Amino acid sequence: MRKTINFKVSGEEWKKAIDEAFKKLNKKAKIDGFRPGKVPRDVYEKKYGKQEILLEATDTLMQQRYKDIIEKDKIIPIIEPKIEIVKSDEEGLEVNFNIITDPEVKLGEYKKLGVKKDKVEVSQDEIDHQIHHMIEHYAELVEKDGKVENGDIAIIDFEGFMDGKPFEGGKAENYSLEIGSHSFIPGFEEGIVGMSKDEEKDIELTFPKDYHAEDLKGKKVTFKVKVNDIKNRVLPELDKDFFDDLGIDGVTNKEELEKMVKEEIAEQKEHHADNVFIDALLEAASKNMEIELEDELVDREINNMYKQFVDRLAMQGINEEIYFEYAKTTEEDVKKEMHDEALNRIKYRYLLEAVIKEEKIKVTEKDVDKEAEKIASQYGITTEELFKEIDRDMLKYDLEMRKAIDVLKENNK
Repeated sequence: MRKTINFKVSGEEWKKAIDEAFKKLNKKAKIDGFRPGKVPRDVYEKKYGKQEILLEATDTLMQQRYKDIIEKDKIIPIIEPKIEIVKSDEEGLEVNFNIITDPEVKLGEYKKLGVKKDKVEVSQDEIDHQIHHMIEHYAELVEKDGKVENGDIAIIDFEGFMDGKPFEGGKAENYSLEIGSHSFIPGFEEGIVGMSKDEEKDIELTFPKDYHAEDLKGKKVTFKVKVNDIKNRVLPELDKDFFDDLGIDGVTNKEELEKMVKEEIAEQKEHHADNVFIDALLEAASKNMEIELEDELVDREINNMYKQFVDRLAMQGINEEIYFEYAKTTEEDVKKEMHDEALNRIKYRYLLEAVIKEEKIKVTEKDVDKEAEKIASQYGITTEELFKEIDRDMLKYDLEMRKAIDVLKENNK
């Protein structure tokens, strides 16, 4: 909610504020022939001008009045207010404080929304696929005779040439390349298929027009390739040796492995289904809610999201400029894409806060301690160490929000 609060000062009050401002500035004045605080007003104004005194008086009064307004009217700004100085001269001062507070929320229907949670089922194909993926980790690479086929591991030397000259980054020796992995530019792996051990071959290719390296985009090149060895993966049998190597308690045969894998897949699917269910509930309930959000509030959320995005890039060793160049985008474009999510985040937050109020949800200090112990145990630290990293009130707020989500879930089954 946006509020504009106007205040005016004139007459004796403004004259007094100007006099106080001059006394304050005079203590810091450095003018030859005068001690600090003893400079005559006319001398000070001649050197520094009247405007500096007016600015000091304006600043002092604005701080005082803003504090008085906040305390008297019990206003809680959620964004730094915008200040408009309408007038500031020798006759008086007029200022507008543009303050944004939490919006009014009219909570609509948030129960019996008709949202259903998807049932979780696990197929045998999913189990088999997961087990095959596990088995591949224990596959043995075995040398093979014959020619390179799709799925083989080709151990190769290669060097790339453009206009008859080698280019940077285009050379390697004894490189293990899985044929069919598409880890090289189109045509490279296909060109190796059918080659035999110790065979050498020139493969002529053209780099894609959207390749990340500017000097290679759309360029015709020749790779000189030699196959040093050919290997294929031999998957292990599901025998006693395999399960011994697997080393999972309670899993000694295929049936037990399938049971464990099924439970893991079901747990993952259940978690995903729960998140989808919650998102659907929040979306449906927020559509029944009446709320007006100021643009500044959405912009702040976008800026927070963008900062988190940049921090994640930094953790991967990527800066903004490199990302923008690679993704062919800009900061403005990224922020535009974040707008709808930012808007929903704010709506959902106010929705849940309204549910907390409506349902009179309470979180006790014991609840906070219990949750802190749980989190601390997961990270192998003490609760004292945990509360050095996270704020106790924020943990309490998080628990309240979770309880509000539980209200939505329990009343929409």
